Amino acid sequence: MSKDIKAGDIISYMEMCMAEGYSLQRGMNFRVKGKDTVILMSLRKGAPYADRTEEDGQILIYEGHDVPRNINESPKTVDQPQFTPNGKLTENGKFFKAASDYKDGAVPELIKVYEKIKDGIWVYNGVFELIDAWQEKAGKRKVFKFKLRVTDITLTEKVATKTVTDIEHNRMIPTSVKLEVWQRDKGKCVTCGSTDNLHFDHILPFSKGGTSLKAENIQLLCARHNLQKRDKIQ
Repeated sequence: MSKDIKAGDIISYMEMCMAEGYSLQRGMNFRVKGKDTVILMSLRKGAPYADRTEEDGQILIYEGHDVPRNINESPKTVDQPQFTPNGKLTENGKFFKAASDYKDGAVPELIKVYEKIKDGIWVYNGVFELIDAWQEKAGKRKVFKFKLRVTDITLTEKVATKTVTDIEHNRMIPTSVKLEVWQRDKGKCVTCGSTDNLHFDHILPFSKGGTSLKAENIQLLCARHNLQKRDKIQ
């Protein structure tokens, strides 16, 4: 049974797959096997796609994905596809349609966002709403861009049929801050030194005026001490 994963949790690739119930082999996963929509992102130098954040982490601009690699041409020289060769929607196409439906009055698609910050280290960034999509030129080709807005809407887990709150603040901790905190705290809980079940914790909670934008207000806590701290605050 997979553990409950909350925004700010630091996890392995295997834990991420266990949480979602299938192997995450690609970055865009639109309701795979009838489950929640999931994207994998990275803001690291050299990342394959030009993802970025805006408005102090409240907005994620996520780049669509390339055609599959083949021996004849580089995926980076070809327009990102909206349809497969047999006319079905690609993941780009599915996301684009969901964004278009939202602009036509439908409820926004809720997307769970995981971020790779280092090799083998992932962070769950919480739930975002898909609110816009477009194509733009990138060199000589066209790429898809998707606009997502962080939200505190809850998701209902389909298997466990229970409601969970996926985020407790309204913006992502910037990647540069996560990396600074990870290095400063040496990848360990600052209270007990544990390297398991770690979480990026706001020293002064966001709800009480704390910031997500400075490493001085973020620390690494293990699940046990993170829960103890929350109990004291409440």
